[in-house]
Amino acid sequence: MTEQTTFLTPEGLKKIEEELEYLRTVRRQEVAQRLRAALEEEQDVLENAEYEDAKNEQAFVEGRILTLEAILKNFVLIEEGGPADRVTIGSRVTVVEEEEEPETFYIVGFAEADPKSGRISNESPLGKALMGHRIGDEVIVEAPDGILCFRITAIE
Repeated sequence: MTEQTTFLTPEGLKKIEEELEYLRTVRRQEVAQRLRAALEEEQDVLENAEYEDAKNEQAFVEGRILTLEAILKNFVLIEEGGPADRVTIGSRVTVVEEEEEPETFYIVGFAEADPKSGRISNESPLGKALMGHRIGDEVIVEAPDGILCFRITAIE
């Protein structure tokens, strides 16, 4: 199994490091306390819903720690202010779709994607379509609602 390279902005790297530290130092302890309390509370572990819930939470926390550790083992730092002649990871791209208002997207790696705040992954359909294009280019995106056409109006 090969590890996937994760592209991170300096801001995204800091967030992941902070989340990992929090999970290791705070959440692990909280979950361990929940497990101990659940065991002390109910002698019949098989019928102890609180214990089951705490075990599930422990599995989630440990899984998230492993995911974050894997990201930090194999990441590439994205520096802002790269070349503005073509769309790359780290670009802020303004596009217009037909008669709609212009929208600006920040192209980031999948670990930082948050479409609601304008941060799209280079692996998303729109992100993939934009990569390598220049101002004035039109890109076609196959979306669940059909085919969309965007024109690039600015790259920062």
